[in-house]
Amino acid sequence: MVNFGYTINYVDEVDKALSFFEKAFDIKRRFLTDEKDYGELDTGATVLAFASHKLGQSNFSGGYVSATDSKKPLGTEIVLVTNEVQLIHENAIKNGAVELKAPEVKPWGQTVSYIRCPSGILIELCTPITQ
Repeated sequence: MVNFGYTINYVDEVDKALSFFEKAFDIKRRFLTDEKDYGELDTGATVLAFASHKLGQSNFSGGYVSATDSKKPLGTEIVLVTNEVQLIHENAIKNGAVELKAPEVKPWGQTVSYIRCPSGILIELCTPITQ
């Protein structure tokens, strides 16, 4: 059996990335190495983690596309589910995120917005899908 365990995002400064998520979304920090090159947030069963670009470059000799340096968001996103999309969206912007799309109600009833955090990561904020 395979379980989805981690999403790791490579960023300029791990401590700052963790701090943004703590302030913008009230997600608690779970772990940070003494070297501050790897850290995790307390997000439940699946871990949202951050590693330094230096650590990422040591893992991939051919390099990778950096969300931090990319002018456009990468074709992958972190989705945070909340009943307070507008409030969380505004708080993220106050803490340094850039708005890509303001909250809107989709035809199926879900409220969705898109932001890009200071580390360049694309984040979708949305209400739960009800069926």
